[in-house]
Amino acid sequence: MTNLEDALGEIDVLAAAEATDAAPTKSALDNKINEHFAGAVVRKDLVKAVRGNAVVPSYVLEYLLGQYAASDDEATIQAGIDSVRQILATHYVNRNEHMLVKSEIRRKGRHRVIDKATVTLNEKNDVHEAEFENLQVKGVIIDDVTVKQNPKLLVGGVWCICDIEYFHSEDQRVVPWILGSLKPIQVAGVDVDHYYEARKAFTTEEWIDLLMQSIGLNPEQFNERGKLIALTRLIPFVERNYNVVELGPKGTGKSHTFSEFSPNGILISGGEVTVAKLFVNNASGRIGLVGYWDCVAFDEFAANRRADQNLVNVMKNYLANKSFSRGTSIYGAEASMAFVGNTTHTVPYMLNNSDLFDELPDAYRDPAWLDRIHHYIPGWEVAPIRSEMFSTGYGFVVDYLAEILRAKRSEDFSDKYKDYFTLDNSMSTRDQDGIRKTFSGLMKLVHPTGEATEREVRALMEFAIEGRKRVKDSILRIDATMRGTPVHFRFADKAGVWYDVVTLEESQYPQLYRRDWDAVPDGDGGTGEGAPTATHLGLAPAPSTASSGAAPDMPVEPASSPLAEGHRDFTAGQRGVSYETLLLPYLRGATKITITDPYIRMPHQGRNLADLLSLLAAAKDDADEIDLVLVTTEEPKIEFKHGQLLMLKSIKDASDAVGVRLAVRLDDTIHDRRIETNHGWRIDLGKGLDIWQKPNDNPFDFGRNRQEFRLIGSAFTVHYVKIPVAPELETAQ
Repeated sequence: MTNLEDALGEIDVLAAAEATDAAPTKSALDNKINEHFAGAVVRKDLVKAVRGNAVVPSYVLEYLLGQYAASDDEATIQAGIDSVRQILATHYVNRNEHMLVKSEIRRKGRHRVIDKATVTLNEKNDVHEAEFENLQVKGVIIDDVTVKQNPKLLVGGVWCICDIEYFHSEDQRVVPWILGSLKPIQVAGVDVDHYYEARKAFTTEEWIDLLMQSIGLNPEQFNERGKLIALTRLIPFVERNYNVVELGPKGTGKSHTFSEFSPNGILISGGEVTVAKLFVNNASGRIGLVGYWDCVAFDEFAANRRADQNLVNVMKNYLANKSFSRGTSIYGAEASMAFVGNTTHTVPYMLNNSDLFDELPDAYRDPAWLDRIHHYIPGWEVAPIRSEMFSTGYGFVVDYLAEILRAKRSEDFSDKYKDYFTLDNSMSTRDQDGIRKTFSGLMKLVHPTGEATEREVRALMEFAIEGRKRVKDSILRIDATMRGTPVHFRFADKAGVWYDVVTLEESQYPQLYRRDWDAVPDGDGGTGEGAPTATHLGLAPAPSTASSGAAPDMPVEPASSPLAEGHRDFTAGQRGVSYETLLLPYLRGATKITITDPYIRMPHQGRNLADLLSLLAAAKDDADEIDLVLVTTEEPKIEFKHGQLLMLKSIKDASDAVGVRLAVRLDDTIHDRRIETNHGWRIDLGKGLDIWQKPNDNPFDFGRNRQEFRLIGSAFTVHYVKIPVAPELETAQ
């Protein structure tokens, strides 16, 4: 039996094989970009065209493309692509071929390589030594001047173009590798004034689209809010000491910006960091990552269940004060921090059972630590990355943009909103600092000169307030003692009109959001007379509905008749059959369901499965989740396997997003078709889920949206069998 995730491993290879070198049609925006930023932009799909099997960050490839293919002339681009491919083929060190490259260096005496170099200090010999990651060579002497000019070599390493020489010595202690030259892969300098001047030629919408294309995303696939979420990931690169959290489903590109976008940021696993590595090594006195990088991002942060409490305490002080103490010394640094991780539950489930920081390690769910976070990016609003979401248009060479953003870190736009708006004073200093820093970062990105209209400023202000409110409201869930002071997340215009800001999930699930805020226990276990209500917390009054799962005017469904064992027969050509009447009554209330059907391969079969999953999602309470396992067979024909796996992955993404958590198992030995639940029912399906005739080509056929109008394909029988429930499953319910 194979997991869907394992089977999908080959999809990238298949997709790459299908890619062509055909040039996309240039848009009006692409023409304007090339007109005003000639030489600083590149067509974004070229990275995929030249990457091949080179495991390097995108900024390395775009650096090379910027040297050879930064043009809108197709002939120049094709020649540049050929040059970059040749450079990578000749100089990039593939880890699997390191011995071949070493032999080449020995044969020629000197060879240029593209590799990641890291430097350590050999205290015994009082020299700096370089280690090359893919070449797997270490102990190479590097001069102190080069190290001083490139201090990041000491912390995390830097991708470089290096000349490596070989000289064998009879002395076994002497390393035969000699560093002839080292050049970090980064632009030499940027003209910020030209950047400002060229910005004036673009509308705000065009500029945002240019930034989206620069980070490799197709702006046509995102709405205005989605674009702001994507750009917020760039704030740590443009704002000093900015702390941001993004939690969301897998596959939404959370870590991509931090690993691929900039040579000024570093992405590390949340479980691999230590106080010495991040801040300072007491033994050597050497400053850690925060002293050298603009942004330190923690990947898979939610998966690190065993957090070092000492690290949490040091980090807590740094996030608040931009400084940290080790031993008797106090150090300061400017690195921003980004914490990204995956969520395994839906938003309503988290709101009903815990809070939006539910996935974090317990040590980091400390309200004092969370209060240092300036913004919470709602990762669940970001769709899983699909091929059409990648840009084929022109954008800044990411290294160029990274240097622009670094140059703007010294500026402060946090007060630019004061020309139009005033924040409510009930918000704490940390609340206001978080809002201002997010606003400042967005202003630097979207309006780099600091000039914006009232409408444009308001849009960024509301988004900044919402992100901080998401942090604060979750803290109030974790620690009820912090609810005592009334807080209003709102702002006023010059006319004195106040505008309340609410989070999107607060609007979608008002009853779950205010789950227990209208009655805060006092010290005796009762409800204190002065307990803060939803109004005290700056929330709009909740609509009075009977339950959180239905609209106030929705009719109440009558109680269904008891379910019975037995069978039902259906004939070919019959109408009026739907999953809603055939299957849903026996599935309603189950929290674990297994569907075994060997034929979920064709698009219409996938549509049937999606229809059933959507019925389950609509029937359950928003705050509940259902674990569903689909056991099916893998398409045997290689030319169709790709489509089946992508279809199942798309269904899984859609299903997971609404609380029906789908796991797919591929098993070529199954034959029977059935559904089993953890609340005591087995449904034997004679024809599986594929019971109707294939859909016709009429796009307006009623059967496309309503199963009752479809014709049964061939006769079949469904058996309903009551089965014993395992004790552990009864407990799970």
